[in-house]
Order: sequence, then C-alpha cells, then structure tokens
Amino acid sequence: MKNSHVQIGPISEDWSNRPPGIFSLPSSPFPAIIPAMTQPTQLPTPAQAWIAAMRPRTLPLAVASSILGGFLAAADGLFSWTVTLLCVITAVFLQILSNLANDYGDSVHGADHVERAGPKRAVQSGLITSAQMKQAMALFAGLSAVSGLALVIVALGVAALPLVALFVVLGGAAIWAAVSYTASSKPYGYVGLGDLFVFIFFGWVGTMGTYFLQAQALNGLILLPATSVGLLSVAVLNVNNIRDIESDQKAGKRSIPVRIGPQRARVYHWILLGGAVFCALLFVGLTYHSPWQFLFVLSLPLLWRNGTAVARTTDPLKLNPMLKQLSLSTLVFVFTFGLGQIL
Repeated sequence: MKNSHVQIGPISEDWSNRPPGIFSLPSSPFPAIIPAMTQPTQLPTPAQAWIAAMRPRTLPLAVASSILGGFLAAADGLFSWTVTLLCVITAVFLQILSNLANDYGDSVHGADHVERAGPKRAVQSGLITSAQMKQAMALFAGLSAVSGLALVIVALGVAALPLVALFVVLGGAAIWAAVSYTASSKPYGYVGLGDLFVFIFFGWVGTMGTYFLQAQALNGLILLPATSVGLLSVAVLNVNNIRDIESDQKAGKRSIPVRIGPQRARVYHWILLGGAVFCALLFVGLTYHSPWQFLFVLSLPLLWRNGTAVARTTDPLKLNPMLKQLSLSTLVFVFTFGLGQIL
C-alpha cells in the first residue's frame, strides 16, 4: 500500500548549506538518481521529499476500515463523529509510520535498489538520510500513540479501565506491526506474513475496533464486511508484490507472489477480490431489510477492471496505476456498502 513519485527537474538551490535536521535533505549530492547530463536538474524541496516518503496515495486505503466501521455503527444508531474522526486520524498516523518504516527498512535490507520497478524511495535514493527517517518514524509513532490514547479515552472514558488497557495493547500492537513489516531486525514482510497482518489490521481491527468504540459491543456479523475490506487491502498489497517480484527475489524478500510465482499470484488476486464480494453479499443476505443494501454492487465493475488488468499485465511498471485504482475502488466499495446499510 505504497506508491509515490518524486519528480526530478533543474537545480535551483544549493543544498549543501542547508542545516541538518529531520525535515532537511542530506548535504550529499544524489548519485543514485541523478545521471550525468548536460542540463542542470532540479532536486525536490525538503517538503516534497517528505511528502513523497509519506506516500499520500496509500492513505485512502488506510482509512477505509475506519469509515466502514463508522457506517456500520450508524446503521445501528450508534454513530459518533468524534470517535470516527479520531479513528481516521489514528489510522492516517499509523499508515504514514508504516510507509516511512517501509522506506527505511527496504533500503536497509536491500529491497529498494536501482533495478526496482516501483518508484524510487527516499532513503535508497539519498533524498533523506537513515537517521532523519528514524527520527520521523519516532515522531509518527508518538503521534499514533497520543491519537490512539485520546481516541480510547473519549470513546470509553477513564472509568472503563480494563477496556482502555485492552485498546492500549491493541494500539501498541498496531505500532509494532507498522514498524516491523520491513524495518525490524526480523521483518515479517520478508517471510510472507505481510498479507496476514494487513488483513488483520486493515480489516478486522480497523472495522470492528471503530464499531466497538462507538457501540461498546460487538455484532458477530460485522466480521463479514470487515473481512471484505481486509481482503481488498491484501489485494492492493498483492499488486504491489507482483510488481516487485524480481527485486524482492534479489533482496531475499519472500512475499506471497515470490513464493507461489507470478501466475498463481494473479489467481490469488482473483480469490481476494471474489472473497471480498462474497462476504459482502453474505452479510446483506443475512441482514436484509432494504434493496439499498445492494448499492455496493455499483463498485463491482471497478474491481472486475482491476482483476482483469492485473491478470493481463506482465510489465511490472504498468502495474503501478493498478495500485492507485484498487485503493480508490476499495474506498468506493466502502462508501457504497456503508451508505446502503443506512439508507
């Protein structure tokens, strides 16, 4: 869940005189991304480099489960704008933390290199130093913790100490998962467990956690739409991993597509998309009260388009647009499904 492009053009500023700091660029030139050329080339500003490293295109997918949980709470007459907004903010902080940690971790472990098909990353290309990236990771880990704690206290109150403690543990687990995907000494993303963790946190935890913090109770049927958004989130990761098969193999990153091969990974992609639709249909069938509940069917052509494009595309670079398309399609699926439950 992770595509951003840093645009390079004519140099207009001397970066060597810029003081070091968390939001400044290193003083070294940029040999990894700037080839010899006759015309000067402009480097991105520090703000542009950091925005690219945070990968804004991944954020819609990050908030999808929180939005879905809010819709499901609203369908039961339990919606809270404050709680849902804090869930979304916390999810954004966690996603940015994950993106920064992924940039740092893949550079350290060798998955980001000049032959990689995806966009060049900030640490690997020299735009941001490893030390600066670690400082940014610490900053967003802190923001995630503060936002998550505020969320739990607002939703449950300090009197509900056992529940507060439970969600503090879940929040800590989410921060650990965001960092450890690629940035730990034994990154779980390198042994093929990324899909499982994305499914759990982007599906079950995000959706059911948002619902519970408003309802302070769980409805077992909500597991079905939570599974839908979790499977779609895994599908986004799968497109990313299909694109990066060759570079991941060289770096020893054993993602699911690396383990099963590109053709089976495309079949796996259809299974993820089909499973998401099946769970949504099953939920509507079990809770049916209005034809509006099938509103999400309007989003299915977008999922079909993604599945067929991924199945037919063999050039890794041409998979990049499919990442953004599926992220936005997941958000459309969530909004149409959620609206259908409250209309």
